[in-house]
Amino acid sequence: MTSGSSASVSALGDRAAREASAAWLDVAAVTKRFGAHRAVDGVSFRVRPGTITGLIGPNGAGKTTMFNLIAGTLRPTAGRIALGGRRLDGLPPHRALRAGVARTFQIPRPFAAMTVLENVMLAGQDQPGERFWANWLAPGAVAAGERSLRERARELIDFVDLGALAGAAARTLSGGQRKLLELARALMTGPRLLLLDEPAAGVNPTLVESIAERILTLHRAGVTIFMIEHNLDLVMRLCRPVLVMAGGRLLCEGDPETVRSDPQVVEAYLGGTSRSGGTSRWGGTSRWGGTSR
Repeated sequence: MTSGSSASVSALGDRAAREASAAWLDVAAVTKRFGAHRAVDGVSFRVRPGTITGLIGPNGAGKTTMFNLIAGTLRPTAGRIALGGRRLDGLPPHRALRAGVARTFQIPRPFAAMTVLENVMLAGQDQPGERFWANWLAPGAVAAGERSLRERARELIDFVDLGALAGAAARTLSGGQRKLLELARALMTGPRLLLLDEPAAGVNPTLVESIAERILTLHRAGVTIFMIEHNLDLVMRLCRPVLVMAGGRLLCEGDPETVRSDPQVVEAYLGGTSRSGGTSRWGGTSRWGGTSR
């Protein structure tokens, strides 16, 4: 990691530290119905500033639906979601992003024909060149903004170890490299809260370690991270606390050791056959199935 990329991550951490006292994520009695089905059913929890909070559970537990509610992709049927006291529920995704919520997706979808650098630059917010008149009335400011944007994008690309591929088309990246590109794009927005949807899914073990190292670096810099993950070894290493959802409800929460030994978790998911059709265990790279919903 270069000194420039370290500085960029430190800047994210400085912002997080300044806003930490007000950057609690509060989810209060949130419900999301699809017809008669309650995908999320009266869930309440808090994500503390500066933590890596994990969200686990079987397929159909409501995890990704919860992320969609926080990020503005879905609106809750009932309940309240707030970040630092500012209501998020009901905001469209672009306004949730401006409020400080950035997310990655389980299946990254970069702009395939654009370069890695262009993909990351595109995520920059509030650039002078976005204003139609500025290109004629303030070309110097536009050019300076473009240089600053490019420099910050390069720093984040170096941070995720894609510097050698900055000029490559995104379509040429492997699945794991696309996950890293997705992380860089999310960081480019300067988030107060970073939502990671299965960052290790479908990634080879070497890149899983690279992703884990980046998550820990962000954590040490003070960035607040809320992540869904089926790789339970990774959850146990990174996350304090861990939340467990099942059937749309919050089953339990606590540190990994507490969650691991909770009788409800053991009975429902670890002691027998899970709803996803297989026997789940905490050892190895245990998973509760493939695609999380």
